[in-house]
Amino acid sequence: MDPYQKLNLKQWAVEDRPREKMLANGARALSDAELVAILIGSGNAGETAVELSRRILHAVENNLNDLGRKNSDFLTRFKGIGEAKALNIMAAMELGRRRKEQDTPDKAKITGSNDAADLFMPLLGDLDHEEFWILLLNRHNKIIDRFMASKGGITGTVIDVRSIMKVALDKLATSMILCHNHPSGNLSPSDADQQITQKLKEAGKMVDIQVLDHLIITQKKYFSFADEGMI
Repeated sequence: MDPYQKLNLKQWAVEDRPREKMLANGARALSDAELVAILIGSGNAGETAVELSRRILHAVENNLNDLGRKNSDFLTRFKGIGEAKALNIMAAMELGRRRKEQDTPDKAKITGSNDAADLFMPLLGDLDHEEFWILLLNRHNKIIDRFMASKGGITGTVIDVRSIMKVALDKLATSMILCHNHPSGNLSPSDADQQITQKLKEAGKMVDIQVLDHLIITQKKYFSFADEGMI
């Protein structure tokens, strides 16, 4: 065998085979690098899949949330990671994100900003782009629905006030909570954040739908307009 040919999983020493290790001891026994190695299957001419995975994780300071924010352009910079392997990693990160979302079930009733944040942080916290969501409530503050109103880039989204109000009216909502994320990690509301809050608040008054709050979400924290007396 060519000593410079990249190794596949079957050619590794038994103790270095993450698939066999996972079958024998369960997924919890594997390191993050070993789990990523299973996703990519092989390394490159100079390193095994585990070694390559360690380099990828090192580039994000071993933070899986940061890895979940990376796109294919970032991943394919690593020798041995083509588009297919990059998509495998991205798909696994997205499944993890959706699992977190489902692990936090919708509460029947919203009693404060923390309840709304519990719903949206798993959904928006580690995105690398901005999304603007609406949570619709009935007169008892019970959840009717939630939907994404806009999706944008790193710095913002474009909000269509009329379309938001149409959905709220169609769903017979009596109040709503606004929520969007800041990929930068900065919790401070921008002038645009305050303007769209005011626009939706004024539009809501016209159709008797109250805007209760506007949350800004980051990976680990949130900012509430209502808690800060800004709405």
